[in-house]
Amino acid sequence: MSFLRALIGAARSARHTPRLAAGSVPDDDVLLDAPDERLAPALVAAALADPEPAAKLLATTRDCGEWEDRDRYVTRLATFAYHRDDWLTHWLAVAPGDPDALLVTAQLSVRRAWESPARAERLRELEPLIRTMAEEAPHDPVPWRLALDHARGAHARPAVFEALWEQAVRRSPHHYGCHVAALKYLSAQWYGSHRAAFDFAEQAADDAAADSLVRALPVRAAYDRLRVPAEREPAVPEERVDRAADRALALSAVFPTGDPWPAEVRNLLAYVLVERARWEDAQAEFGRIGAYATSFPWGSAPGGGRGAGGEDPLRRFLTARDTTRTELARRTPLWDSGRGRAGRGGPGGH
Repeated sequence: MSFLRALIGAARSARHTPRLAAGSVPDDDVLLDAPDERLAPALVAAALADPEPAAKLLATTRDCGEWEDRDRYVTRLATFAYHRDDWLTHWLAVAPGDPDALLVTAQLSVRRAWESPARAERLRELEPLIRTMAEEAPHDPVPWRLALDHARGAHARPAVFEALWEQAVRRSPHHYGCHVAALKYLSAQWYGSHRAAFDFAEQAADDAAADSLVRALPVRAAYDRLRVPAEREPAVPEERVDRAADRALALSAVFPTGDPWPAEVRNLLAYVLVERARWEDAQAEFGRIGAYATSFPWGSAPGGGRGAGGEDPLRRFLTARDTTRTELARRTPLWDSGRGRAGRGGPGGH
């Protein structure tokens, strides 16, 4: 019977996989960490050692209180400077007190410290800089997000972290980056547990607006739960993981297909859906992602998972997308020319 099932599965896959791939963005057109239309010119100019567009972009986000955009742009600019920092050095030389240049520099310094074998010591050396920068930002939550990331790596006590968190949410109660930083601190990998992380994420999602990325915080907790071996942490019920995915699906549906803004959340959701073998939901989510693959979570996914496909995050994304089509096709009746029903609760689902 197992041989017969294998033959039927192969026939179904051959029949339906091409149909499921139709209309998808071709592999060669999928982009990894593609910048949006505001950031792209700043990165092009930085490649030419010109910091002015980056300076204008970050100044605009600061003046207009565009905190979510500001956080993303600071992180992406620091990532670019990690590989090529001549433009940042020039920016600091012509404007040594520019708060935006200093913020990008601090983000870059924290990243380098995190990667050092002496991480805790290196991060503690940066504490005066990080704390001063945060305290001098009366409205901006981004330096406080950086302070939260810094505190986690520097092994800050819960009371210290809580004080930083209070300052961050005072500036922006639903800032996604600050919530992610707090969730990491509460995770089983660091100073909390899966249960604590889920409790925090679910409460934050309940309090957030319908279109806030904080609504997807539980699926980030689910991702962490899937990555930590069960023997290291008491298991969170699978139903809680699936509820987190359901909430993220509802959030994803709010945004247009192919929208770069929720791309990272959508990629994270797709990863969780693949790991949960929710093939129909995963197929739909890959469709919403369109051309916008992101390094997280594919770049940090451990080898051996359903979506694993080597060390390259783009290859992992494409492999997971292909796997989803194949598994969904294998569970679709051979002569069903319509859309398969092989997602959650269907044949071959979890």
